[in-house]
Amino acid sequence: MVSPLKLFRVLLRSALLGVATPILAGGLAGLTMPDAPRVAASPAVEPVPVPTMTPRRQLPLPLRPPRRLPPRPLPSPIEPDYRVPALQEDSRGNLWVGAWQGLANVDPNTGNVLARVSLPNVVIGAMAQDRVGRIWVGTYTGLQRVDPRSNEITAQNYSLPSNRVLSLLIDQRGFLWVGTDKGLAMISPDEGLLMTTVQELPGESANAMALDAEGALWVGTLDGLVKVSTASAYPIGRIENLPGTAVQDIVLGPDENLWVGTPSRLLVIDPTSGDVLRSVTALQGRRINSLQFDDLGFLWVGTENGLYVVNRYNGAIVNEIPGLPSGQVLDISTNTGNKAWVGTQEGLAWVSLKTGRARPHLAFSRP
Repeated sequence: MVSPLKLFRVLLRSALLGVATPILAGGLAGLTMPDAPRVAASPAVEPVPVPTMTPRRQLPLPLRPPRRLPPRPLPSPIEPDYRVPALQEDSRGNLWVGAWQGLANVDPNTGNVLARVSLPNVVIGAMAQDRVGRIWVGTYTGLQRVDPRSNEITAQNYSLPSNRVLSLLIDQRGFLWVGTDKGLAMISPDEGLLMTTVQELPGESANAMALDAEGALWVGTLDGLVKVSTASAYPIGRIENLPGTAVQDIVLGPDENLWVGTPSRLLVIDPTSGDVLRSVTALQGRRINSLQFDDLGFLWVGTENGLYVVNRYNGAIVNEIPGLPSGQVLDISTNTGNKAWVGTQEGLAWVSLKTGRARPHLAFSRP
């Protein structure tokens, strides 16, 4: 029997010399190795999954500190609009104030607000009172009717040439004429019917209206004056090429002439012949917004830069009214509660007929 050590040396030497050496008989077979202890096989164990975690992305550090943006200014709140474009005295002697802050009924003797009426649209353009005493209010979204006894509002859904109402007038038969920026309409207030429309009005926009001594309707447009028959609702005359072109307001004077305000002149026109009799020199170059005669026959003229009282005989300015909330005058109501009431761009004011000075009405003016 070859010892294991001797056999190992023979195999190692043969490997180094590159010679195949046969194994001695009984060499490996004669090797006896002690039996290793047998280990019982373990039952199969399911592998437990190891949760994997996604590594967090490392953001590169900025090279320099980020620039801080300046804070955004907060949006400023919308400023309230205090303009008063329409005034209307009712049959009881009270004053209706059409302001962009809403509609109100005022006692003109004391200035107390008797009632406030909430309208769906506060953008008021004109007012008129019918023969029954109802107040018609023209807004930029159509017509509203107010019962002054209950202050109840009734929306009027007429097919007007346009819902942007600029002027209102009750004619001698009691019909309501509605002037819009797209033409005229005639309405029966008692029956609640739209009688007719005048959509092909020369000059298109019916900015102002007045009746002459014969009952004909004169309409101030963007291109002069148009005379309309109230019986047929047809235009029957036209005055063009007026200084200033557009007509802002019209009023019939005690002399039965038409006093017409344009963006640059105050004109006196004979409604029968259509002739321009004169231009008031003292107000030349002034934008005329509103005209109203008082009980003494003086003409109150509201412009974009002040309120003036004019002698109708010679055209002289006899007074310029101080103390208004704004120089831009939009409407005038004379001799209402022994005062003259004035609607301006910045609120309502009343004028003492004794002193000729104005005071703002605090309920309708900017604080």
